[in-house]
Amino acid sequence: MARVPLSVLDLATVREGHSSTDALRSTVDIARTADDLGYARFWVAEHHNMPAVASTAPSTLIAAVAAQTARIRVGSGGVMLPNHMPFVVAEQFALLEALFPGRIDLGIGRAPGTDQATATALRGVSPHLTVEQFPSHLQTILALLSDTPDLSLRATPAPTSYPEIWMLGSSTYGAQVAAALGLPFCYAYHFAMSSDVDTALRLYREGFRPSPWRAEPHAMVSASVIAADTSEEAHFLAGPSRIMALSLRTGRLGPIVSPDDAAAREVSDLDRQILEQLPGTQFAGTAEEVVDGLDALVERTAADELIVAGTVYDPATRQDTLTRLMKAWTA
Repeated sequence: MARVPLSVLDLATVREGHSSTDALRSTVDIARTADDLGYARFWVAEHHNMPAVASTAPSTLIAAVAAQTARIRVGSGGVMLPNHMPFVVAEQFALLEALFPGRIDLGIGRAPGTDQATATALRGVSPHLTVEQFPSHLQTILALLSDTPDLSLRATPAPTSYPEIWMLGSSTYGAQVAAALGLPFCYAYHFAMSSDVDTALRLYREGFRPSPWRAEPHAMVSASVIAADTSEEAHFLAGPSRIMALSLRTGRLGPIVSPDDAAAREVSDLDRQILEQLPGTQFAGTAEEVVDGLDALVERTAADELIVAGTVYDPATRQDTLTRLMKAWTA
């Protein structure tokens, strides 16, 4: 059975008892594993002021990952555009593309990647760094990272190639923007488990307009996965992701706890209700069970690609999951 390409999304998660340096080094190690195994892309996120996430500056982390890998495409999942001036983003990714030609993806999102107070600290008092400016800023980046003959600004003086630009989203808004501009679209299903994925992808495909970037619609869907020898072990290893999901929704932020600590953690009835809707990890089981779940997701969404996330305590668990998954995916 021919299957769609698999990619990896990473947040450089910080676990209890370890530092941001440890987390970032682990991300590079995980990227090397993904490169060796044949994953198509390795994307890093942008989050701010979160004790469990060290990935605050995607362009910097992309440079570190790309320098330590050979083949895999490396990109942002994503750059949260309202936090940045578009010319700065375009220059950063033009530089990355010049350093690593044909390997850089620029995934762009509209969310702040943080709470409102931190977003205000990032943006200051600039009237130009607002969500309302997003459509025009996105179009500016598209012009800067293409052969636009009448543009007075240049993101790089002598480009030979440009990064691949993606629109990211967890709602129908991002899907409609991607369709109108003719961009590939990635739906964040791993933290937005709702029927919106079906509506969003339908609107994307129905409204798609061919562009210099894509002649036809191209959709990627994310999912969170953990694979192990047994289903019981996988669910035990997924414990930290459940605590992380709770912490994000309840404001009790902290580093990633161990599976033992997660298993011992008492949760309230309200917390259990939250976990029914946001389990932390969507597909936890043996590699074969995870592949069955991903096959069903592809059949449901008609995704052209999948990108897998996964909150775990030990980076070795993530590497083991990626190894098991790719072996079963290509069997």
